[in-house]
Amino acid sequence: QVHLVESGGGLVQAGDSLRLSCAASGRISSSYDVSWFRQDLGKEREVVAQISWTGHETYYSDSVKGRFTISRDNNKNTVYLQMTRLKPEDTAVYTCAADYRPLTGLLQHEYAFWGQGTQVTVSS
Repeated sequence: QVHLVESGGGLVQAGDSLRLSCAASGRISSSYDVSWFRQDLGKEREVVAQISWTGHETYYSDSVKGRFTISRDNNKNTVYLQMTRLKPEDTAVYTCAADYRPLTGLLQHEYAFWGQGTQVTVSS
């Protein structure tokens, strides 16, 4: 099965940028869609960005639209989340999840593959 590993998180100041990576390994074909989720203490996990397997279709939540960019390099089996103009409210554990099925309407617990998450902390 697909194994996902996130990297790139860290402690930054408001206004800074980070690029998160979601690297896939294992028995893989490139035709999987990917979502980035985030969850902070005491809050529900929410989807912040999604990308189709071709990279031609993307989705962003209103809270990150215009600041975050999702992309992928299928030759490297890696999906990226470029985060700019970070705010304290962006603080969360960011986790990537993937599925070979279209993600539209797919519930969180239905995703086939999950990473362990990477911590992003934004100070003021």
